Order: sequence, then structure tokens, then C-alpha cells
Amino acid sequence: MQEPSFHPDALPDLQPVHDLAEEQPTTGLGLCLSGGGYRAMLFHVGGLWRLNESGLLKDLTRVSSVSGGSITAATLGLHWGGLQWEGGVAKNLEELLVTPVRTLAEETIDVSSVLKGMLPFTSAGKRVAHAYREHLFGEATLQALPDDASGEGPRFVICATSLETGVLFRFSRPYAADYRVGMIYEPEIALADAVTASSAFPPVLSPFELDLREAKWETVEGNTLVAPEWRDQIKLTDGGVYDNLGLEPVWNSSATVLISDGGGRTSDDPDPPGDWPRQTIRVLKVIDNQVRALRKRQAVGGFRAGLRRGAYWGIGSHVADFELPDALDASIELTRSLAETPTRLKKLDAEHQERLINWGYLICDTAVRKWVKADEEPPDRLPYPEARLG
Repeated sequence: MQEPSFHPDALPDLQPVHDLAEEQPTTGLGLCLSGGGYRAMLFHVGGLWRLNESGLLKDLTRVSSVSGGSITAATLGLHWGGLQWEGGVAKNLEELLVTPVRTLAEETIDVSSVLKGMLPFTSAGKRVAHAYREHLFGEATLQALPDDASGEGPRFVICATSLETGVLFRFSRPYAADYRVGMIYEPEIALADAVTASSAFPPVLSPFELDLREAKWETVEGNTLVAPEWRDQIKLTDGGVYDNLGLEPVWNSSATVLISDGGGRTSDDPDPPGDWPRQTIRVLKVIDNQVRALRKRQAVGGFRAGLRRGAYWGIGSHVADFELPDALDASIELTRSLAETPTRLKKLDAEHQERLINWGYLICDTAVRKWVKADEEPPDRLPYPEARLG
């Protein structure tokens, strides 16, 4: 696979996560949805829109997400059972996915959550969870996601990072787990809480404290931290702190891996701030970029080595780099400005929303037709033709 951010000759000899297992997956189509606040949330909507039109959405066996990507993934998972399929295409995806997500994008929830979180007996995380309940998930739990074991749909894995153990904490319908602590089978954890944990951006929305004192933990092979203090109240932060692409749960289970990266571009600054609050935010952005870059290198290296089949597309990608003759065109200046949309849970106007969705749709189409489904016909229009990209 060709990925414009890394020249092949400069690619370090990095092995993808867990790719040294004796047997690689031979089946399965997995999708990774990165973090990035509302920017990523809407960018991924565009990618899912195009995957649906191409017939690939119905074939997904696993969807892994972090942060802003988890908002989109959880909304899709919650409504998966209501999708009306005709010829392998969901005819009501716009109603069940696009409209609810765009409705949330009309609300600013991060600032109010931080301010209200300063009051007694609450926190910023609890206020974000309240907003997710109000606008998207209600009182649904992880058990509302499709049951992949019975063929209801793909397994959705919502990823957060444990601040206590420093590893991935996974939320899914069959289990919630930290491989160092244990597993909770068939968890009744609120979907809003799982997404809040996944999108608890540090430092202002983190940590999110999840009360699991009533949960039934199971100890499995490899668990080393099994005392009650590790299992009662778990402090979690953004899933992107550990894996900004949500790559690991998909890479380990799927022969074909699709990666949608809505991670933003950190602008250059000749005079970065010296005060500790703004400097901390700048440092966190640099760390986030580095984590994402390493995961991208792992994935692209795995594609090139033949360890997996698949495609990567990012909000910072350039159409020309894919060398697809009939690719739709987009202005580099405009798409770069979209990539610089702040990583916030802050209201975006209708045109900005539509351009983010159009860009996710267009670059997903480019990557998929180049690397996964070469016989697919190009689309004749973008989802929102008036929100032009060129």
C-alpha cells in the first residue's frame, strides 16, 4: 500500500502489533476509526457512507474505535439492527447514523462539561456522559450492540486507556477487559459511559472514573493485577493515548484491515507558549502525533509486507498520492484546513460538517478503489454536492 506520509526507503523496520503470531488471520474485514473529536467523528461518517455504497459496510466483522471515532462507531452499532439492507446496501444509513451524529455536532459539550464538572459531586466526564445519553445513546448498554457470535453484525470494540495499568481497556458486547486486570463477561456498562471513557481527552476531560464495584470480574490467563483495588473504580482516559488508530483489536483478528484516520494536523508554531496549561496541550498534541505516526508505520509496513490486505486513508492524505486515474479531486488547501479543525467537542456549522463528511467520503473512495476493490465504479456525486472540496 502507498501511504504518502512515509517514503518506502525511509520506512523503519517496524513490525505491526502482534504480527509475529504463528498464524495470521485468514478471514475477517475490520475497520479502525481514529480519534479526533467532532472532526474525526464527521470524517468517519463520510467514510462509512462510502463503504456502505460499495457494499463493504455489511461485510464488516469488527469495528474498533477510539475517542471521536467511538462516537460514530457506537451510534452505528446501536442502530445496526435497524439498518434496512437492499442488495448489500443500507438504505436508511443517513437516518440512523448521519442525522444523529450531525445533531450532536450542533452542540458544544466540552466547555460546559468542564465548567459544570467543577461543581461538587460531579466531574467533567460525568457531564460528557450525560450529554451523550441525552443526544445519542439514552440508557442503552453494551448489550445493545450487535451480537457477532450469532451473526447479527460486526463486533464493536470501543477502546479507552487505563491510567492505572497503562494499557488498553476494551468495551464490547461479549466482554469488557484489561488484559492485566481481568474480564467482565456480558457487561451491562452504559454505552454512553464507554464512549465517554474512550473520548476523555486529557487534560480537561480526563480521567473518567468508571464504578465497577458491582461487576463480576473473571480472572483469566495473564491477569496479574486481580486485587479489589484494581477492579473497583477504574480511572480511564482517551483511547488514543495508547492507540490513536484503534488498530490493535482489528489487526489481531482481521485479514483485511481498513483504517480511517481523522487525527488532526498540528500546525507549526515558531513561538510555542511557555505557560504550563497551553504548553501541556501542545506537548499532548505532539505525543498524539507521534503515537499515530508509529501506528501508521506499523500498519503500512504490514500491508507492504503482505501480512494484511487493506487500506489507510487520513484526513491529511492527498488524493494524488494514491495514483488512482479516476479519483475525485479535492483542493489540498481546503482539505488541509479541514485537518486543522481543533480536536474539540465544539459546535461546527452546517457547511463545515458537510465538508468533513464529503472529505471522508472522497478519500475513503480513493483508498478503497485503489487497494481493496479495484472494480468498484467511482461515485457520480459527493453526499453534499454544494459543500464543494475544490
